[in-house]
Amino acid sequence: MAIGLIIIGDEILSGKRVDQHFPKVVQLLSARGLQLGWAEYLGDDPARITAALRRSFASGDIVFSCGGIGATPDDHTRQAAADALGLPLVLHEQGKQNIQQRILQMGREAGQQVDLNSAENLHRLKMAEFPDGAALVPNPYNNVAGFAIGNHYFVPGFPVMAWPMIEWVLDTHYADLFNREPRAEHGTLVYEAAESALTPLMVALEAQYPRIKVFSLPSVGDANTRRHIELGVKGEPGQAAEAYAQMCAELDRLQVEYVRL
Repeated sequence: MAIGLIIIGDEILSGKRVDQHFPKVVQLLSARGLQLGWAEYLGDDPARITAALRRSFASGDIVFSCGGIGATPDDHTRQAAADALGLPLVLHEQGKQNIQQRILQMGREAGQQVDLNSAENLHRLKMAEFPDGAALVPNPYNNVAGFAIGNHYFVPGFPVMAWPMIEWVLDTHYADLFNREPRAEHGTLVYEAAESALTPLMVALEAQYPRIKVFSLPSVGDANTRRHIELGVKGEPGQAAEAYAQMCAELDRLQVEYVRL
């Protein structure tokens, strides 16, 4: 079971807004000994969102989806989730009450009388229409909940709302996964070497140590930095330490210039 992230919104793909969810979700997961398995960016296209969700529901992965759960014409995520599962959208009673409480609170703060049956306020209840059987994901910012169904968790696109909601999901539902497997990472900076010359070493290490991964991050350098490759291993601590020692020994044998990180 991997953890996936879907980020929805034309404003992200057009560049009007810079995505902040990806690095934050990576940070939230890392703090709990977890890591992101995949991520996908989608525009406000109902068919494409539905197709992506159909695939992700079938995968069995834990998935966080950010954006598109409001009540404006470009918010398609709720309907797309229902269509992907072949379920109707239904008004969630507690979600409805949460929205009405928020409307009344805003009215009190503004010193205004509130008509919950006005066209505007009835339209706001669309934000509590979820696929049949969905549960609420509480929103501590304004109490307008997201929703969960299966292993999928749908939160707003606003970071101030989305991030604490994602944290709540992790801490409430997946604490048993936290720091389950100790991990270690060891790296080097290898200077002026061709990545192709190091590939056989990387392949051999992964074959010998099945619980580690080798990473290779080339840099062409610039006026202040020489051309180099960040080469290292990560994974189960014991195997990672052994693989790293073997890696450094092989770099010495090849007479490659490097520094340990």
